[in-house]
Amino acid sequence: MSAHTRPVVRTLRRIGVAFVGGLVVAVGVVMIVLPGPAIMVIPAGLAILATEFAWARRLLHLVRVPIERGLSWFRSGSHSGARDRRSAGRTPASP
Repeated sequence: MSAHTRPVVRTLRRIGVAFVGGLVVAVGVVMIVLPGPAIMVIPAGLAILATEFAWARRLLHLVRVPIERGLSWFRSGSHSGARDRRSAGRTPASP
């Protein structure tokens, strides 16, 4: 490949990444009001954009940190307060 075609290929790649990543983010934004996993689709679109754009890498990091905290909170079982409240009034069974 000649030195002249490399910038063209790089530019075409950036355009393709921008189109696909932007489309995925747009679908995720639509999923905020329609049924769908918007919380997973929007970061996926940002990850696609982050392969070519520094602003998307920074935004992905800002979004990823709170999502990771929320997931670790969910996995830890700290959200199980409702389950504890349901069993609070019950007495343990006698042997």
